Amino acid sequence: MQFHWKVLAWMGGGVALGLVFQATLEAPAWSGADWKAAGDGLEVTSVAGPAAKGGLAPGDVFELAILDRGRPTERRHALAAPADFEELLAGSENGEVLWLVPVGGDEESDAASLALGMDPASRRALAIAPFDFVGDIFMALLKMLIVPLVLSSIVTGVAGVGTMKDLRRLGLKTFVYYISSSVLAIFLGQALVNLIRPGDGAILGLSPAAAAGTREESFIEVIKRAIPENVVSAMTQNGAMLQIIFFALMLGYFITRAPDPHGRRVREFFGSFFEVMMKMAEGILTLLPYGVFALLVKVVAGTGIKPILSLLVYMGTVALALILHFCVTLPVLLKLIGGISPLRWFKAMSPALMTAFSTSSSSMTLPVSLKTVEERGKVSNKVTSFTLPLGATINMDGTALYECIGVIFLAQYYASMGGEPLTLGSQALVVVMALLASIGAAGIPSAGLVMMLTILSALNLPLEGAALLLAVDRPLDMMRTVVNVWSDSCGAAVIARSEGEAGPLAAGVPGG
Repeated sequence: MQFHWKVLAWMGGGVALGLVFQATLEAPAWSGADWKAAGDGLEVTSVAGPAAKGGLAPGDVFELAILDRGRPTERRHALAAPADFEELLAGSENGEVLWLVPVGGDEESDAASLALGMDPASRRALAIAPFDFVGDIFMALLKMLIVPLVLSSIVTGVAGVGTMKDLRRLGLKTFVYYISSSVLAIFLGQALVNLIRPGDGAILGLSPAAAAGTREESFIEVIKRAIPENVVSAMTQNGAMLQIIFFALMLGYFITRAPDPHGRRVREFFGSFFEVMMKMAEGILTLLPYGVFALLVKVVAGTGIKPILSLLVYMGTVALALILHFCVTLPVLLKLIGGISPLRWFKAMSPALMTAFSTSSSSMTLPVSLKTVEERGKVSNKVTSFTLPLGATINMDGTALYECIGVIFLAQYYASMGGEPLTLGSQALVVVMALLASIGAAGIPSAGLVMMLTILSALNLPLEGAALLLAVDRPLDMMRTVVNVWSDSCGAAVIARSEGEAGPLAAGVPGG
């Protein structure tokens, strides 16, 4: 309870301090490029900072600059002398994106993008520098977790399911329910984010220069690329997540096929390694309040409140999808398959749901979930002792939905900045990756954001976008944890009924 209020307090502090910096410290917009007149336009003579990141190079010649391209507020500036560009900068803000059209080039296909920064010698830039450093360190710590956490969690999960020979029937029912509910959640999130399109025209202050080759590939080509030629090499780079996941799935399966003691030893090794990685993730995520504070100071001081306002649309999309899955999808499954009143089951499960909202952790809520489902829901210990611990590990409906929306939101932003939109094949990849990442996500606060980095890496999308999503993650984390726990409890009730139990919501149950 105390931790999430601490995170929210630091979020508010970060926004407030960022606004103070922006209001009191000057920071002229900075392109990082020097210019000279050349014929009908301006020629780049040197590049640094934003210009270098945007791909500009000495010798490039541009004749036109466009601000807010494709929006009602679009502004166009002819470039004939260095003073023209300086005048343009004087009327621009940090975080705005310039589109530079080369001499004789096409505005749509040939324009180069340039996200303006702030003058590194300005007082505001110097004040933000320590917060920028802290934010970068925190993001580096999160990236450090990606490969070992994904590898160990998937290997452990697949190997663990394969050893449940004495619970094969119950295990199959549980697995089918969890996969089905997660896929329904992902499809719901995919439909809403494509309908609302919160990333189109968003002002995030991120560089639009994004190499995302995966978006141009068909799903078949992506599958081919998922098979690693060298596993060791794949594990040295976050961009090779597909290969790592493929290898982890294969390794987990064949651990179950290997005779003892060899299969058991390898399974125990990865199980222990996963537990250690979860402890490391918990330790790093204790720094979440300070990481969020530093990131918000940097974002708000650099580009004002506009990115936060754009993120509110994204947050609304995620919240709407979570509410629909909580109030419509899962109750329909509960009623049609289990024959149980969703309202009565919700009243019975209220202690577990309140705990989930307070802790933002499926794992920390598990003891309360077990007690609530058994005592108030009247489900047998045989079912709860199997379904709920497994659900807290692999059934993350809210997390899967959130990861799908977050990745497509960032892809929409980069596409609106001139990049290639996600193809249907790549969106199918997002669905599969969101499912696998949600299965591999640890049941600890904000673990879903760590796993989102996995999907962004697989799509070759810049991970800097995840830093912005992290800044507003905590309220969404609280909501999606409630959805995760609600899905687990609904699964336990449905499976108990399928096993012939008359127990769920028997007479005398609160709300019954």
